[in-house]
This record gives sequence, C-alpha cells and structure tokens, in this order.
Amino acid sequence: MNKVKISKKMSYVLRHAPESIGVILGEGGWCGIGELIEGIGISREELLEVVRDNDKKRFEIEGERIRASQGHSVEVELGYNEEEPPEYLYHGTHEGVLEKIILEGIKKMGRHHVHLSEEREMAKRVGGRRGDAVILEIRAGDAYRNGEKFYKSTNGVWLV
Repeated sequence: MNKVKISKKMSYVLRHAPESIGVILGEGGWCGIGELIEGIGISREELLEVVRDNDKKRFEIEGERIRASQGHSVEVELGYNEEEPPEYLYHGTHEGVLEKIILEGIKKMGRHHVHLSEEREMAKRVGGRRGDAVILEIRAGDAYRNGEKFYKSTNGVWLV
C-alpha cells in the first residue's frame, strides 16, 4: 500500500470509523499504535513514515498511542484549550460551494468544527483538493469577541 493510501486509511479510521477495523478510540481520540497497524495491515515503519512525512501533520504520536489532530466526525474530545485567535484567519474551499457559503455561512458539516488556517497558502491547498480553490478571509478576532470559541490543534489548524 502506498503512503497516500495508508494516510487516507489512517484518517478514515482515526477520524470517522474506528469500528471499521475494530478499534475503540480512548480519551482524547487516542488508540494503540499496535491496534492500528494490525487493523490496517501495515508495518510500524510504514505508519511512522506516513506520520513523519504528512505535509499537514494530521497525526500525533505519544508513546505507543496515535490520534488524528482534528477533523473528526465521531464523538471525541481532543482536549484543546480555548485560545484567542489572530484577527484574521483563512478558510479554503472550492467554487462549487461558494454560493452556498455566501447564503448560509461556513458550516462544520459532519465534523466537530470548521477548520481555519493562519496562512493563505494552506487554505489554498485545502480548497484546491476538490476544484479551483477559493480562499475566504475570516474576521476571527471579531467572531471571538462575539462569543465564538476557538481552539488551536497541535498541527496549527484553528478549530471553531
């Protein structure tokens, strides 16, 4: 299995369907590395290579545990502390949903949070996965002062 396929499988299991391989996510969304390796059918070296080389740093390892940094659709409390965001953050999307966002606002859809970034380039990469990227500038400071809660994941993604 190549690194992209392994990464996608790890994301699917750790963010959306741990039961698909018989894994139960513990507190904070953690599971044993050995359980994940066995369930996916990869080597420890392959897992460590995917974690190390992932450009978005989607995964965290702590001892013999692993978790996804954010993006979960399953119930999990990641334990991030509320933080005051910078005045502006960016949301990457694509042209196909822009009109809906303008009419209804940005929604978390099936996930726990909307994901924002501090860098336009990261938002462009995220938005370009499903078509021509559109980058939305978000007045995060205003939203925070108006009561929205912001959290910063360990890989630098802002969650709101």
